[in-house]
Amino acid sequence: MTAPRLLVTVPGETLRTALAATPGGVPEGAEVVVWDLRSSPPAQHLDIVVPPYMGAAARLGALAGLDVRLVQSQSIGYDDVPAALPPGHVFANAASVHETSTAELAVGLAIAAQRGIPDFVRAAAEGRWAPARHASLADRRVLLLGFGGVGQAIEARLAPFEVVLTRVASHARDDEHGRIHGIDELPALLPEAEIVIVGVPLTDATTGLVDAAFLAALPDGALVVNVARGPVADTEAILAEAASGRLRFALDVTDPEPLPEGHALFALPNVLISPHVGGATSAMIPRMARLLRDQIERMLRGDEPRNVVLRS
Repeated sequence: MTAPRLLVTVPGETLRTALAATPGGVPEGAEVVVWDLRSSPPAQHLDIVVPPYMGAAARLGALAGLDVRLVQSQSIGYDDVPAALPPGHVFANAASVHETSTAELAVGLAIAAQRGIPDFVRAAAEGRWAPARHASLADRRVLLLGFGGVGQAIEARLAPFEVVLTRVASHARDDEHGRIHGIDELPALLPEAEIVIVGVPLTDATTGLVDAAFLAALPDGALVVNVARGPVADTEAILAEAASGRLRFALDVTDPEPLPEGHALFALPNVLISPHVGGATSAMIPRMARLLRDQIERMLRGDEPRNVVLRS
């Protein structure tokens, strides 16, 4: 029997089974074994290592001393990886896996907050019929902060809702749909925004971006949706604006995370919280399997892998 040309590790049977179920199955020339980075490695030389989805950074130390050609993350964000990844490794993120699900949740949170869904759920739990008229998503002035893969997926899903969309990225530019504003233009843009959807990566530049001054610039009644990372926003500033009733929030991410039991944000009726589940849908594993299969095929051909974001 010919020895495999590529040795690939995945953190569990779920991803291995999904990879086998992709069209064409596991590419010929690759062997896939399960390793969760807790036990001894299956070999000193590994071609592709896929860490666990949650808590991956804490386990990357297991790669020290190993000859690994590619570390393939299951997440898009990698802000906690540079400090955890041992030297001499190539790291790829999971761009193409989570954008659609995260965009779905961003729009879903905006719709739920706009149409008063949390109020209706609370009333139903109390056995009350409580009709009310709420603001639409249609015709609202929406500021989309962050225009990478997630931001572009959110834009596409907002299109049928007939919003007035303003797009903001790290640098100003134009595309086929018009102007993309630079983040330095926020002071002039925020006072006009009825809804802000935050989808920026967590970097030194974006940590604390949504602070007291940012929120103070928004008009009364504005809604802030955060599907980025918790530290992008100042929790105390959010709490102050929410407790006053001036602004509304829909948060898939918080700082700290998980939000401690009994935290004041949980009790506020104008704050809708989901527990960091932007990518946690049925779409994740099949898309992750397709990305992994593509990476295997590329490396078997001798091509460069996709999505490389870090070389330690």
